Amino acid sequence: MNPLEAQLNYPFGDTIPVPGLVHEVMPGLSWIRMPLPFALDHINLWLLADEQEGRGGWSVIDSGAGTDATRAAWEDVLDGGLQGAPLLRVFATHCHPDHVGLSGWLSKRFDASFWTTAGEFGFARMMAAALPGVDGPSAIPHFERHGLRDPALLEQMRSRKNYYPSLVPAVPDAYTRLQDGDLVRIGSHNWRVITGFGHSPEHASLYSEQLNVLISGDMVLPRISTNVSVFAVEPEGNPLDQYLRSLEKFTNLPEDTLVLPSHGKPFRGLHTRIRQLRDHHTARLAEVMAACVAPQSAVDIVPIMFRRQLDAHQLSFALGEALAHLHKLWRDGMLRRAKDADGVFRFQLA
Repeated sequence: MNPLEAQLNYPFGDTIPVPGLVHEVMPGLSWIRMPLPFALDHINLWLLADEQEGRGGWSVIDSGAGTDATRAAWEDVLDGGLQGAPLLRVFATHCHPDHVGLSGWLSKRFDASFWTTAGEFGFARMMAAALPGVDGPSAIPHFERHGLRDPALLEQMRSRKNYYPSLVPAVPDAYTRLQDGDLVRIGSHNWRVITGFGHSPEHASLYSEQLNVLISGDMVLPRISTNVSVFAVEPEGNPLDQYLRSLEKFTNLPEDTLVLPSHGKPFRGLHTRIRQLRDHHTARLAEVMAACVAPQSAVDIVPIMFRRQLDAHQLSFALGEALAHLHKLWRDGMLRRAKDADGVFRFQLA
């Protein structure tokens, strides 16, 4: 356990549910862990006892990626973990494939309604359709404008499979909208929607004051900082500023809130973790500022922020994150931006 993790309290110790098995967190709330085919090898899903139109059953928060391994694990859950009761509602905290991948499969199988925010529903439908702007080829000119000119790396980027449609085979055709501040009744408890920005278009976390439980999605993770990137579809975006502002929404929750994150283990110490996340980005911003004594592109910043070998998939996210830090400093007036004769944007101290 690293020093930052040691500052948090993990009420379930080293407990990690086996994929396909259900671990009870408290009566009416259970934890499922599903595999992922990435370096980040798992996602946590949350089952909540529910009732709709006189029928008892379950709601699930997030669905896992659309892989054979996740479907197989879900079959184990459906065979025994739901105690014979149906899924009534499928919630998605946000549109990323590990969160929304099997939403269509589960919704159709149980005739369950799909709940998410408008921003996440729209982006999920757009990315599943691989529309221009969010498909793989659209990213290449974006990366080139920010300094990626290595022919071999560009070829790797061009040849990358557009993974979103393969991991999200179907997004439900219709949804029920979640909005910031909504109180959603799930079973015998109310859950307040807290929207967040920067990681995804309109991320929805859920907080129950009665239970003092926060289902945080990817907004507050115990061990890693969620990815915050500038993407080709919104090339002038300032997602890091949005993310840091969104963290403020969680500071009025109790410090001893039980946080149920999408990755990592459930923990207590919400305010401590928010402070750690702020400190992390403050340190990265300082590193970027120090480097920008001379003009720097996003590609120049990547090895400063990521001191390890990156494959093409990882490099695309690292470039986006480097650019997010540059854009915050630029928008705050700390850096100036100019497009040089080679068509590359470079940033330097203002």
